[in-house]
Amino acid sequence: MIKSPIIHPEILATLAKAGHKAQILISDANYSFVTNSAPGCEIIYLNFAPDMIPSTTILQGLAALINVEQATMMAWPQDFDNSIHPEYVDLLEDTTPMQFVDRATFYDMVKSPDTLLVIASGETRRFANLLLTVGPVL
Repeated sequence: MIKSPIIHPEILATLAKAGHKAQILISDANYSFVTNSAPGCEIIYLNFAPDMIPSTTILQGLAALINVEQATMMAWPQDFDNSIHPEYVDLLEDTTPMQFVDRATFYDMVKSPDTLLVIASGETRRFANLLLTVGPVL
């Protein structure tokens, strides 16, 4: 029995395969993760019901197991109040840079062969997709 903040076998197996610069997407419930992800990446479906497993819970578990070198979010309109962004910032290390890219660039980044894992969450807040770049073990 594993004593870990994450016990999901496929997530653990895929994280064990991740090297420096591998990417992990935590997708919100609106993200088209089948058509907008890297061919051959592992897709884990945790989106059983709306808001059942929020993306912040997933990030908290991942951040306990891997070093996050960088986080990337899709830029949102200026008049949109993105309530999840500060929650992500609170869960990441203070030194983790966060970049914001336009929609097309975000999709291109997720479709990169560097994307090893996509976790489909039940997160219903818009613009909650978070692309993590795995950092080296310190």
